[in-house]
Parts: sequence; structure tokens; C-alpha cells
Amino acid sequence: MYLYHKSNIIPIIVSSVELNLMTQTTITNLELIQPLANHQTLTDEQFMLLREDDNLYEYVDGELIIVANSGVEHGYLALTLGYFLTGFVRDYKLGITCDSSTAFKMKTGNKRSPDLAFISKERLQGLKRLPKGFFDGAPDLAVEIISPNNTFEEIHNKLVEYFENGTRLAWVILPDEECVLIYRKPKPSQLLQLEDSLNGEDVIPHFNLPLIELFQELSF
Repeated sequence: MYLYHKSNIIPIIVSSVELNLMTQTTITNLELIQPLANHQTLTDEQFMLLREDDNLYEYVDGELIIVANSGVEHGYLALTLGYFLTGFVRDYKLGITCDSSTAFKMKTGNKRSPDLAFISKERLQGLKRLPKGFFDGAPDLAVEIISPNNTFEEIHNKLVEYFENGTRLAWVILPDEECVLIYRKPKPSQLLQLEDSLNGEDVIPHFNLPLIELFQELSF
């Protein structure tokens, strides 16, 4: 069996003995992970219950990927953008936003979790309450914030799968460069710099946020 850590994408080979040690405190988790050791597909219900062990996972090509804890800057950027985006979406009743703990189910069975996501109201028609399970398909807007150990291949593969599953717009935030790459397909379409603004285009009409709101220096 292989477990992957998202921060470096280095496979960790787990022996049956190590697997037992990792999960002996929670027999449920051992039962949940066992299908992977037997090369069986992990069901949605089994993947959902894995969240009980305090780790966050993505499920990609039959492997579990442990999503690393983010640093302060990463968390701040996600929450700040989420604050502006969620407020706008709620005020104009355009749909919903979701945080990085939300898994989206791809056509391949993969479970992907953007750092921030928007789902349009058109894709939620007929629902009185949101589903407790995973959302089928990718969000209309997917946001990824680059961390120091992310790889180009990792981000590219996620973007390809997002657009294959319904994403119409993606923002990839590069904190060190204080810029944002705009994707309308799996290849970058535009580079925004500090003097520019994020635009929701036809996905979140009239949403506009100057990048300086994300990257301003602390002034306490």
C-alpha cells in the first residue's frame, strides 16, 4: 500500500506491520484503509469516515494523499479571499463557497479538495439543503494557493481534472510573487500582478477584488 504526503509527493511504503501500528488505536480506520492494501476501490462512505482520524486526504488514482497542514500565510490568504468571495456570493445569491476540507468527486472517482471553491446556484437547483456527501464534479471556480513544497506536476494534474469535471475558472495564487495565474482551461490564460484585480468574469458576475487586498503588508 502507498500513502502520499501532499507537501512533497514522496511515496511512503507502508508495511502491514506499520499499517497495523498506524491504525491500532482506531479499528475503524484499519478497516477503512484495508481495501487499498487489497487494491480495491475505496467507497465514498469509507473515504468520508477517514476524516475521523484528524487528517485531511485527497484520493487520487487509487492512492490516499495526506494533505499537509498549511502555514500562517497560506491560511490567511485562503480565509481573506474566502471572506470577500463568500460575502459577495451570499449578498447576490449566486451559489455557495466551500473551504479546503470539502472533497469534490471526479468522474474518475478521484476526490479533489481545492483551497477554496465556488459552486453556482444553477448546479444546486432543486435542493433544499446541501448534500452531506461529496459534490459530484468540480466546482465552477477552483482556487489553489501555492505552498513551498507544491510541485508543478501536482498543480497541473489537479487543474486538468478540475476542467474535465466542470470547472470554468481557476485562480492559482503565488504568495511569494504576490501574483495570481488565471486559468480558463488547463493552461494559464493571464497573469495578474499587485496592481490588478481578480475578476469573477461570467462565473461570478461583477465580483472584483484588488490584489492589494490579499497581499497588503501588516499595519497593526
